[in-house]
Amino acid sequence: MGYKSDIEIAQENIMAPITEIADAAGIDEQYLEMYGKYKAKIDSNLLKDMQDKKDGKLILVTAISPTPAGEGKTTTSVGLADALHIMGKNVMLCLREPSQGPVFGVKGGAAGGGYAQVVPMEDINLHFTGDMHAISAANNLLAAMIDNHIFQGNSLGIDVRRITWKRCVDMNDRQLRFVTDGLGGRINGMPREDGFDITVASEIMAILCLSRDLMHLKEKLKSIVVGYTREDKPVTAGDLNAQGAMAALLKDALKPNLVQTLEKTPAFVHGGPFANIAHGCNSIMATRMSMRLADYTVTEAGFGADLGAEKFLDIKCRIAGIKPAAVVLVATVRALKHHGGVSKDELGIENLDALAKGMPNLLHHLENITKQFGLPAVVAINRFPTDSEKELEYIREQCAQMNVPVALSEVWGKGGKGGIELAQAVLDIIEKSENNFRFIYQDDMPIKDKINAVATKIYGADGVDFTPGALKEINKLESLGFGNMPVCMAKTQYSFSDDPKKLGWPKDFRITVRNIKVSAGAGFIVALTGDIMTMPGLPKIPAAEKIDVDENGKISGLF
Repeated sequence: MGYKSDIEIAQENIMAPITEIADAAGIDEQYLEMYGKYKAKIDSNLLKDMQDKKDGKLILVTAISPTPAGEGKTTTSVGLADALHIMGKNVMLCLREPSQGPVFGVKGGAAGGGYAQVVPMEDINLHFTGDMHAISAANNLLAAMIDNHIFQGNSLGIDVRRITWKRCVDMNDRQLRFVTDGLGGRINGMPREDGFDITVASEIMAILCLSRDLMHLKEKLKSIVVGYTREDKPVTAGDLNAQGAMAALLKDALKPNLVQTLEKTPAFVHGGPFANIAHGCNSIMATRMSMRLADYTVTEAGFGADLGAEKFLDIKCRIAGIKPAAVVLVATVRALKHHGGVSKDELGIENLDALAKGMPNLLHHLENITKQFGLPAVVAINRFPTDSEKELEYIREQCAQMNVPVALSEVWGKGGKGGIELAQAVLDIIEKSENNFRFIYQDDMPIKDKINAVATKIYGADGVDFTPGALKEINKLESLGFGNMPVCMAKTQYSFSDDPKKLGWPKDFRITVRNIKVSAGAGFIVALTGDIMTMPGLPKIPAAEKIDVDENGKISGLF
């Protein structure tokens, strides 16, 4: 049998009608809002009607620092849910929606892989139920209302040089990072410097994912700081009376999307903030709904555990009032050897020395989960055919010294059956291990101390250096009453440090915070480090060049 691409496997799968998936998940038909035969949104009233039901167990899947060799975090999440389903457990999967930026940029698709995927794969990667477009529309409505207010007389006294709200588009487009608009005379607006973020970096995305219901969403939208007056007073979306119209655009996007895995496990795919520039988790509504419906919810957090998992635990869990029962840390032998200095074309060759040099990356992430956050953990080794028994045994020995079990995952090639060993290990630690979950910092700590806590405790930095501009902004935000918010670190995903070239477990480094901004609606402070950008660019050969559609509407190239 020849090699099949992810999209070929997905297209050969016979999906169940979404009504059957909803019924299996315990969702009554009255809560279903159909988007074709295989997708549905779930009425948020379901969550209200289940408020007296006890929460099930939450399993968080995270990973080592990502490499070009790949780790397979989403694939492992899907396969783990399918394995628990095979074992007769009442389980649901909760994932983020892919952004079209990476789909057309590097990844070409982000719905799992091999025989561990969520479907309909093409729909999920392209447009889906329109959530991304609704977020872009709400974001850009607010931008239009800001500039219209200025054009119509500027009664709020907005300083056009200090507008912090950007426009957005769900595409990697470096050309739009910095623009000048309002040109062509007075009738066309006030000339000013402007810019675009990618939609998944918009504060609207974070707000959608951190809202409990529609009224909570509207209150959070109202609190968005869009800029400052000439007297240095913050101007909010509420000052512009924009929250009602924005909420109207987002009312359907707020509802979780129900789909299925290849093996018919119910799955929510909802919300998609990046973890290197936002908080990197799917929506609170989808997670809470899943925890009420299922005994076990499998969810993931973006990029490595220093980014997605830290934000999941310090931001999402804090706001939602939830905690994981267990954490799965995904790694591959190949990725660990890359952290040990091996080039991509030599990763299939047994190399215990390189594995030993790269292993500290996994151990540091593991130490953060178990020691800093106090959570039980399992290491999932996403197995490749080129992995040698000696390499696998070395990983087991190293993790055993931390009393952490290791399970092999072969879900890419075998689906849920390839995840039984991992699923059993997860069930065992939930049953037998202590759970002493705690946050890295407390709400009442100064902003600088919160940032320092993440940098030193999670990244292993010697300390934090703040630019004069960042210090000035911190002082201003604390004086305005924003000091009690959690911090969202915008940092490269490739390293614990703010330098993407420092792989493994770097030592003797400091983190530089070059800018600070408040996401008052989302409810967190963003600290920008290194060269992190809120609008990515396309690579030299974008995945878009390989994506196509034939005369029958069949899509190819989404790998």
